[in-house]
Amino acid sequence: MFNFKTKKLPKNTLEAIIDIPKADVEKEYTHAFEHLSEELTIEGFRKGKAPKSVAEKHISKETIYQSVIRVLLPKAYEEIIKKESLSPVISPKIELLKAKENEDWQVKMTIALKPEVDLGDYKKAIQEAKAKVKKADIWVPGKDQKPQETKDVADQKVLNEVLTSLLKTTKVEISDLIIEEEVNRRLTQQVDEIQKIGLTVDAYLKSKNLTMEQLKAGFTKEITDTYKLEFVLQAVADKEGIKVEEADLEKLFANIKEEKERQMAKQNAYFYASILRKQKTLDFLISL
Repeated sequence: MFNFKTKKLPKNTLEAIIDIPKADVEKEYTHAFEHLSEELTIEGFRKGKAPKSVAEKHISKETIYQSVIRVLLPKAYEEIIKKESLSPVISPKIELLKAKENEDWQVKMTIALKPEVDLGDYKKAIQEAKAKVKKADIWVPGKDQKPQETKDVADQKVLNEVLTSLLKTTKVEISDLIIEEEVNRRLTQQVDEIQKIGLTVDAYLKSKNLTMEQLKAGFTKEITDTYKLEFVLQAVADKEGIKVEEADLEKLFANIKEEKERQMAKQNAYFYASILRKQKTLDFLISL
């Protein structure tokens, strides 16, 4: 049992301050040391059989406390989620406020929560958006483009109009924690890719006529829109009762020819079900 206080922050974010008694830390420290000792191999002793005084010289306190943190913090987090009936989206941001030896610990967790979605009159907005797709974009005899090619373009334009109208019509606030984490990941990935082709970040930005702030702003907008659409599509699916049946998954798995790949897909059925549900939701919206 952990004592904690929570505070609501803007944009569906929650802050939790958790107090961890010294006794709990010491108890877990003992367990961690015992476990690490069992895995310790020291010359002259059988594995895990070295005396405590000897083992203490070979296992650093830092290693033990890292093990303590890996055990205690997930327990505290799980307790908060359960007691507060929270729906987190990503792992929490964790900051050790107090973590001195032989003292109580205090931890701050910042938790990004699943946002509520205001769908507004999304059906009307989508119908109006679809009507804006010009008839001139649809193939008619005598035009140069092939019918199937033009149909694919038209279908993509309809989908783009549907998604754009959803972003404009619906309201949902995404936690800054989610956006910041994803932006940092994308920036790190971008820097790695730039370095792989032998450029410096400054040279790359100059070639694209961008500043780092503009690059970051572009990622922020893209990521915000992506997450917003994810939550909006989930809300539409919930509202309209869109579900994935067992038969839908079986049909998908049946199309995988390799047995090994098929079994791996079945083990990740939840992931594939979420993909199918999203596709069903998009099909529903396009059909409005």
